Amino acid sequence: MDNANYTALTRQSGLLSEMRIVANNIANANTTGFRTEGLMFAEHIAALGPDHDSLSMATSTVRDTSLAQGAISSTGGTFDLAIEGDGFFLVQTPNGERLTRAGSFTPNGDGDLVTMEGYPVLDSGGAPVFVPQGVGSIGIAPDGTLSADGQPVGQIGIVVPSDPNGLIREDGVRFEAQGGYEPAIDGRMLQGFLEESNVNPILQVSRMIEVQRAYELGQSFMDKEDERIRGVIQALGR
Repeated sequence: MDNANYTALTRQSGLLSEMRIVANNIANANTTGFRTEGLMFAEHIAALGPDHDSLSMATSTVRDTSLAQGAISSTGGTFDLAIEGDGFFLVQTPNGERLTRAGSFTPNGDGDLVTMEGYPVLDSGGAPVFVPQGVGSIGIAPDGTLSADGQPVGQIGIVVPSDPNGLIREDGVRFEAQGGYEPAIDGRMLQGFLEESNVNPILQVSRMIEVQRAYELGQSFMDKEDERIRGVIQALGR
C-alpha cells in the first residue's frame, strides 16, 4: 500500500472515531449532568529518507471533555441539586470515588444520600452524607450545608479536580480525578434544580454532517486511488 492510502486510512479512522463521539453526544442531549466530548486531531510526520518525501498521518488519540455550564432546570425536588459555577459532587462507586454533575439524589433505607444507581454521596472529606429520618423539612444551602428542621446536620461536598486536565472520563456523567481533588471555592449549590446536559444538539448535528461529508470525500479519494493503481498494474501486465 502506498503512502497516499496510508494517509487516507489514518484520516478515515479518525473521522470514524469522531462520528461515534458526536453520535454519543447527540444521544445524551437530555441526560442530566452529561458533559460534551470532543476529539482532538494531531499530525504525525515521519521522515522516509533523503530521497523520499516525508509521510504525514493524522492521529486522533486525545479526547476533550467540555466542562461548560449546562442549563439549569427547576424540578422542586428536595434532593435534586445543581451546581452553578465550578465544582462536582463527590460519590462513592464500586470502583472508587468519582466526580459528577448529575445531582438527582435520594435517601436510601439507611438514611444515606445516594445517586439513582445507589452510590453514596460524600462530603468534601469523603464521608457519606446522612439524612435524618422523620423530620419536618430538609434544607440545603448554597455551600452544601444540609439542615433538618433548621438545624445543620451535614454538608454535601463540592469539589474540583486538582488537575482539570487529568480527569478521566468513566462515562458521560462520572469522572475519575487521578490527581486528587480539593474543595471548590466558586461553586454554588441550588436545591430543587438539576443541571441539564451541556450538549448543543444543533452544533452536534452540524458537526455530524461535516464529518460524514469528510468521510465520504476520503472514501472517494481511496476508490479513485485504487482504480489508478489497478490501471497501472493492468497496463504493465500487457
